[in-house]
Amino acid sequence: MLPAEAVPLNILIVGAGIAGFSAAIACRRAGHNVEIYERSSLNNELGAAIHVCPNATRGLLAWGLDPVKSRFVNCKRSFRAHASSMVKYHEADDSYITEKFGAPWYFAHRVDLHEALKELAIGAVGEGKPAVVHLKSQVIHYDTEAGTIYFANGESATGDLIIAADGVHSGAVEAILGAPNPALPTTNYNFAYRFLIPSSEIAADPETAHFTENDDGRMKFVVAEGRRLVWYPCRNNEIHNFVAIFHSDEIVDHEDWQTPVDGSALLKTYSDFHPSVLAVLRKATNIKQWPLLFRAPIPTWHKDKLVLSGDAAHPMLPHQGQGGAQAIEDAVALGIVLTDYTPDTIGRRLEVYEEIRRKRASVMTIFSNAGQEEPEKIHADAAKFMPAEEVPKTPEDFFKYNFGYDIIKHSTQAMKAEFPGWELPGTFFEKEPGVGVYP
Repeated sequence: MLPAEAVPLNILIVGAGIAGFSAAIACRRAGHNVEIYERSSLNNELGAAIHVCPNATRGLLAWGLDPVKSRFVNCKRSFRAHASSMVKYHEADDSYITEKFGAPWYFAHRVDLHEALKELAIGAVGEGKPAVVHLKSQVIHYDTEAGTIYFANGESATGDLIIAADGVHSGAVEAILGAPNPALPTTNYNFAYRFLIPSSEIAADPETAHFTENDDGRMKFVVAEGRRLVWYPCRNNEIHNFVAIFHSDEIVDHEDWQTPVDGSALLKTYSDFHPSVLAVLRKATNIKQWPLLFRAPIPTWHKDKLVLSGDAAHPMLPHQGQGGAQAIEDAVALGIVLTDYTPDTIGRRLEVYEEIRRKRASVMTIFSNAGQEEPEKIHADAAKFMPAEEVPKTPEDFFKYNFGYDIIKHSTQAMKAEFPGWELPGTFFEKEPGVGVYP
C-alpha cells in the first residue's frame, strides 16, 4: 500500500507550447506546484491548424476544455483525389468517430488550442494550484541529478522534477542520452509548405467556391506522385489550413518552421495540379517552408530528475496528424503516474511513464513517415515495434489504432499493477472521460 500522506512536487516544465501547457495541466491537477520556463515571449505561436484527435480529446474534454469556445471544427468527412483530375478515389463519412472511439476528432487553429491549454494550466478556475509562467527563460544546461536548469542569463532554478517539453531541438535529449538524436533526411517527402487562406476568399471566387460548399468539417487530400496537399477547415470553418508536402533535391539538416517562400515556388511545385486547385493556391500568402526530417525513436526518455515529453521525446512528421495528440497523451500519462506521489517512488513512477509511452509513441513516429494510403512505406519499420500482422493497411485501420487507444485506461492499469491500492483521484479530471477501444 502507498503511504497515506502524498507530497506535492515542485515541478519545472521547460517549454510553454502544447506539450508544456498540457503537462502543466496534468501536474497541477495531480496536486503539484508547477513553474513553466519559456524561451520566447509567447508571441510566436505558429499560425497553422492542428488535429485534435480522439486519443487526445478524451483527456482534454475531461479536463474541462471547451471546444465551442475555442472554435474547434468537428471532423465529419474526407476525400482523397487524384491531383490532375480531382477524381476521388477514396471517400469517408467520419461522423461515426465520436461514437466509435469515445471522443470527437477536431480541427483547431493552433493558437486557439494553445490559448485553451494555457487557460487550463494557469487560470484561477480548476483543480490545483495554477501554474506560473516565466517568459524569456532560455535553458542552456541541465543538471539531471540535482534537478537544476541553467538559463542563458546566468540564473538557475531547482526542482524535484524537470519536464523537458521544449520541442525537437531540446537540449534535454543530449542530457539524457549523452549525445543528440540526429535529424536524418527523409526519402519520400522532405519538405512542406504551410499556409492559411480565409474561407471567404475561396467562396468569393466562382472557380473555387465549390470547395466551400458542404465543407463543414471536411478534410481533403489531393495526391500526385511525390506530392500531397492536405487541406481542412478550422476556427469555425472560417479559415482553411493547407499543408503542401513534396520532395526536393535541396539538402537541409535542421528543422525550421518559419522560412518564408514566395507564392511562385508553391505554384511551380504544384503546377500540374487541377486548375481549380491552382486557383486556390494562388490565394496563398505568408507561406512558410518546413523541412521534413526524421529523428528515430530514442531508447530512454528520462535520467535522474529529468524526463521528456512531446516533440522532445518523439518528434514526428505530419502524415498522421498525431504530433500534438501524442504530446497530450504524454501529459495525461505523466499526470496520472504522479498522483498521490510519495518521495521514495519517483524513479519507479518515471519508469512506469516510459513503459506506458515509449512503445506507443515510437510506433506513431514510424507511422508518421507516410500517408495513411501508403502503408507499404512504413510496414517493415513499424513491425519492429508491433506484430507485423497488426500494422494498419488502410486509413480506417490507422484510425482504429491511432484513435482507439485510451491513454487514461492504459495509465491507470499500469499504476494499479505497479502500486496495489493506488486509485486515480476523482479530482484529476473535471468530468468523466470518454472511453476508448483499447487496451
